[in-house]
Amino acid sequence: MIELNRRLFLKSAALIGCSAAAHPLMTSMTFASVPSDNRLVVIILRGAMDGLDAIQPYGDPMLAKLRQNISVGPDRGALDLDGFYALHPSLAPLLPLWQKGELAFAHAVSTPYRDKRSHFDGQDLLEAGTGHDLPVNWQVGGWLNRLLQAMPGSKAETAYAVGLEQMKILSGEAAHLGWAPQSSLNFSAQAQLLLEHIYHDDPLFRDTARDAFRISSETERTDVGKGADAEAVALGRFAADRLNAEARIAAFSITGWDSHANQGAVIGRALERLSGAILALREGLGENWGRTTVLAMTEFGRTVRENGSSGTDHGTGGALIMSGGAIRGGRAYGDWPGLGEGQLYADRDLMPTRDIRAYAGWAMRGLFGTELAAIEQSVFPGLDLGGDPKILA
Repeated sequence: MIELNRRLFLKSAALIGCSAAAHPLMTSMTFASVPSDNRLVVIILRGAMDGLDAIQPYGDPMLAKLRQNISVGPDRGALDLDGFYALHPSLAPLLPLWQKGELAFAHAVSTPYRDKRSHFDGQDLLEAGTGHDLPVNWQVGGWLNRLLQAMPGSKAETAYAVGLEQMKILSGEAAHLGWAPQSSLNFSAQAQLLLEHIYHDDPLFRDTARDAFRISSETERTDVGKGADAEAVALGRFAADRLNAEARIAAFSITGWDSHANQGAVIGRALERLSGAILALREGLGENWGRTTVLAMTEFGRTVRENGSSGTDHGTGGALIMSGGAIRGGRAYGDWPGLGEGQLYADRDLMPTRDIRAYAGWAMRGLFGTELAAIEQSVFPGLDLGGDPKILA
């Protein structure tokens, strides 16, 4: 629980300052209709999730040869999905979603990022939605923000950056809001009047404060409970609350995926957090879950061979996990490249067979009717979407 004093207020105010600065509250856009009845949630998994461990391709005989202690399939507790892939045991709470057709994944995906293997650069590129082949000024801002700019009727309330982590994916010229579910504004009525007086002639802080008090009054402060997934659950619950109102897009991040050593414990805890967040979204969204698509994406994959510390190192190809009632789930998407000799990227990583942005692009096309030209030229500038993988039900 966070009691919001002035210092924390200013920190939270900064989270939503971009919306107030870029998109003053009183504009014609404020009263526009809701862009769509569909919802999109993007979860950034910071630290490079090992997709080969989360969704284990145990049907490829090379997996067992390259990994002796991790990702060992159903013989060590993983949950068989289709005779080729198995779900990591820590994702067991999501198995009912797979069986119901509300969980899917795409293996061997990546951004254009290659070879340098820096978390910071990889995450920046993932959230920017661009490649390094573009001019530097095209690599500014996030792809969800550019999506907002292409959505008629979009306003600040349409999109939320949830949590205390900076979400570059929503940065840019389009208005959006941000809030951490642990926060609340504990100001007296007199203190609010004083604040309004102080900031009266400062549109940035005045409008930011107004938004902050409104959000705080509309939402219950979330006490983060105990357990590995408590914070992730709080993020999911808050996002669901906003998505049940006017918001149609939410983004937050889950950390803790960098598993150089003792991967079994590291990724187990991280997957529990991911499961908790997704299930909190499903519970909180209620009937709106049927109109929701959740995309959980990470900056890059990890090495195919396990290292000497029972972990894996920074790699290339990874996995995209998709969930939601709008997903055509219960299936694997993408082309499996194989793990044999000559099939790996740089003889060490899973070979990417499709750009992860293509799945996101086709999702926004199906959810919001975004024009293909806008996706390929503005949201993901320079991307060839390719054929529709038909991930939506």
